[in-house]
Amino acid sequence: MRLTGREETGKGKRQLRIWFKEWKDSRMLRDLVVSDDGEDTRTHKIFQALEQACSAFDLSVPIWLDKNIDEFKRHAKTRFSADNFVDGIGFDYLEMHVIEE
Repeated sequence: MRLTGREETGKGKRQLRIWFKEWKDSRMLRDLVVSDDGEDTRTHKIFQALEQACSAFDLSVPIWLDKNIDEFKRHAKTRFSADNFVDGIGFDYLEMHVIEE
């Protein structure tokens, strides 16, 4: 798994790129793209990318609520607000968006 931008993948490999963004007062504070072209399932790649992004942002991993699961299934995008985190957060929400599959 990489925390980089665009990379070429070989034939037969499925690259997944997820863009994470922290938002506060309608402004993006910071962002990160996590790329994974490994052999894991899509679900494993998503959870691993979320863990890696939270580690890079020094956050606890958010809890997936039913609304997050529904949003992600429909739009390949969801927002984690303070309700999703055990610890307090210094931003309004963390957005997770699949940008390449």
